[in-house]
Amino acid sequence: FHSLSKTFNMTGWRVGMAAGNADIVAGLAKIKSNVDSGIFTPIQIAAMEALRNSKDIKREFNQEYTLRRSALIDGLNEVGWQVAKPLATFYVWAPVFGGYDSASLAKALLEKTDIIVTPGIGFGKSGEGYVRMALTVGVDKLKEVVSRIKTEFFS
Repeated sequence: FHSLSKTFNMTGWRVGMAAGNADIVAGLAKIKSNVDSGIFTPIQIAAMEALRNSKDIKREFNQEYTLRRSALIDGLNEVGWQVAKPLATFYVWAPVFGGYDSASLAKALLEKTDIIVTPGIGFGKSGEGYVRMALTVGVDKLKEVVSRIKTEFFS
């Protein structure tokens, strides 16, 4: 199974594909044809265009997400929150600070700065000690995030 959700920013479009044993894929197709009536045609066309132009699209996305990652990571590091730069994801895992656990830091960020992060504990006990921040907003918004965090926690 492969989805176009993350690769092409088509989350919620329900576009994907399956490859494998011909009999199993045929069975999957039969089940699928009885579960729903298919995907809206313009969405199918958009998915085909995304796949046809995938190299260019991926290059553009990679450039944009590199800028976003740098804006957030560099900004947080500059204000004193030491955060490692991820190699390949549109999330940043930031260690908690100041005696907070992941849930209490997420709550404090929301209450003091109106910033939503995900407590690491929500991903299991190995996630405790971190909050997860998404890079799914633009550079200007991420700079604003850094500014709010600096004002409330590092001034």
